[in-house]
Amino acid sequence: MSVREKFDQIYARAVDRKGGESALESLLSHPLTPAELKAIPDDRWLAALTQKVFQSGMSWKVVRQKWDGFESVFFGFDIEKLLLVPNEMWERKATDPAIIRHLGKVMTIPENTYMIHRAAKEHGSFSAMVADWPSEDIIGLWKYLKTKGKRLGGNTGPYTLRVMGKDTFILSQDVEAYLRNTGVIDGGRDTQRSLTAAQAAFDAWQQESGRPLCQISQIIAFSGGDNRV
Repeated sequence: MSVREKFDQIYARAVDRKGGESALESLLSHPLTPAELKAIPDDRWLAALTQKVFQSGMSWKVVRQKWDGFESVFFGFDIEKLLLVPNEMWERKATDPAIIRHLGKVMTIPENTYMIHRAAKEHGSFSAMVADWPSEDIIGLWKYLKTKGKRLGGNTGPYTLRVMGKDTFILSQDVEAYLRNTGVIDGGRDTQRSLTAAQAAFDAWQQESGRPLCQISQIIAFSGGDNRV
């Protein structure tokens, strides 16, 4: 049975664990405005998605150290240029020592290039689509990335959105554990039932607190567990 706490209770616990209100507030993210999101060039979205794909299961530090090589090898993630790259060239690029040589992950780049290009044709830009996506259906945006893109399921898509400034909660280990312990979710984390229940709980907390989803997610993580946000 779901026992959804009032947000004030969660917040008070996080304040206590983090040593005061000021200390907690200093740790919280601040999402971009829709106008700021729309100003992001689509090549930066492709770069961010690619970086998160490569960081999945790998050292984030190693990926960051190699990132200048990725930018060079993949033409600064210019969408129009990458649309013209033939399949055999993608395979050659996957062997370039300037990047992390992983054919499967390299081949996500053309797939995600096409996804961004298609969204741009429909919405004017990929950034515009993301900016206009309603927060009360953020799980719908997660699903879009997972089904229209490549290797963007799980937390890969949501973490990219968070990094780029789109307001989203994250089902980190701590947040998932909290939702399970309170009965908000009781099945597989990525099932539609669990995602819908999580979205409803976050919507309610947002109405109570007036805070963005990202801060609610972080405060839940800080309120218990190991603080994996």
